[in-house]
Amino acid sequence: MKLANTLLAATALAGIGAAAQAEKWDMPMAYAASNFHSEVGATFASCVTDGTGGELEIVTHPSGSLFGGAEIKRAVMTGQAMIGERLLSAHQNENALYGVDSIPFLVSSFDEHEKLWSIALPYVEKALEEDNLHYVYSVPWPPQGLYMNKELTDIEGMKGVKFRSYSAATAKMAELTGALPVQVEAAELSQALATGVAESFISSGATGYDRKVWEHLSHFYEVDAWLPRNAVFVNLDAWNDLSDEAKTVITDCGATAAAEGLQKSIDYTNFTLDELKKNGMSVERASDHLMGQLQEMGEVMTAEWLETAGDDGKAIVDAYKGE
Repeated sequence: MKLANTLLAATALAGIGAAAQAEKWDMPMAYAASNFHSEVGATFASCVTDGTGGELEIVTHPSGSLFGGAEIKRAVMTGQAMIGERLLSAHQNENALYGVDSIPFLVSSFDEHEKLWSIALPYVEKALEEDNLHYVYSVPWPPQGLYMNKELTDIEGMKGVKFRSYSAATAKMAELTGALPVQVEAAELSQALATGVAESFISSGATGYDRKVWEHLSHFYEVDAWLPRNAVFVNLDAWNDLSDEAKTVITDCGATAAAEGLQKSIDYTNFTLDELKKNGMSVERASDHLMGQLQEMGEVMTAEWLETAGDDGKAIVDAYKGE
């Protein structure tokens, strides 16, 4: 009887010890829970929690509910959160390499973008490490198009329009078109459109669908400007403290999430554009004239990006173009 009691006590103590060692990581995310990025993130979090047998539990916080989009990267860098998801190009002003996925008109399809990203990833991973972050996975948005509240046949039509800015590339686009840049995070977009703070923006059909922009805007022009990525990263110190087993689980779950997210983004592209149409928006390809103007603008932006990104940026673009 004493032996049985001793064994029971030891088992209980072991359970308490295991519980004490278990970690919970809160994962801030900027987009709505219904957005496909957030859905992929939630599946990834469950994969890690299950795969580690509860050693590490990840809990997602979508819609900027824990940290606003602009705060997420800094929060993970400083250990306020151990893991997070962020649109990398929003931090191009910190390091030009974070904007490699937003070089205008360098790529216009998922296949082209995946080729570019495979070349750029080692450079981006190094940049993140310098910011005390470990890269886990990333997922592209669908190709970016122009949202307007009027017909647009010429770039002149953007002059004076309040244009949502969320990155260096979008701010530069506003400048070159004569639009007025206003910084608005995705979680604040609906309110900004409803109150007239913003009147136009460039984004994917996914953002327009998630935010029901047909309530405020009338036109979506397919211009396939770029395919920016949302990246998931871990505080580097926290990553280094993990067991090898936990690191393997996170890496494997991340690879699964990347593949799932890419397919969701591809599938979501046509679905969201169809939904914009169903809800009364005009959805069409930009005219050849407008595309020509935008591509000329893109050449200016590409040259400026290459100048800022230096040798690493040139190496990426040259490798992509096969030069």
